[in-house]
Amino acid sequence: MSELTRPNGRRALLKTAAGISAGIAVAGIAATQTAEAAGMAKSAVKYQDKPKDGHQCDGCALYIPASSSGKDGRCKAVAGAISPKGWCELWSPKS
Repeated sequence: MSELTRPNGRRALLKTAAGISAGIAVAGIAATQTAEAAGMAKSAVKYQDKPKDGHQCDGCALYIPASSSGKDGRCKAVAGAISPKGWCELWSPKS
């Protein structure tokens, strides 16, 4: 068998492995985005409508303020309306 007609076993294997890895990465990203869009249950993160130890949602990096003041906002990780004065286990300071 000449080099031109011989199958590229190792090269084909590496191409296949790269394709599978890329597919897994895309599936993982899609799953993460779906989970973020759905949000976690408030009970799962021990959400409460009052601050804890001086920390509250409006000081959290995950908090998304409401379009008008005085209304509840949203969270990047928790489902449902979120009080700006609330708190949960995911609280992390704004940078």
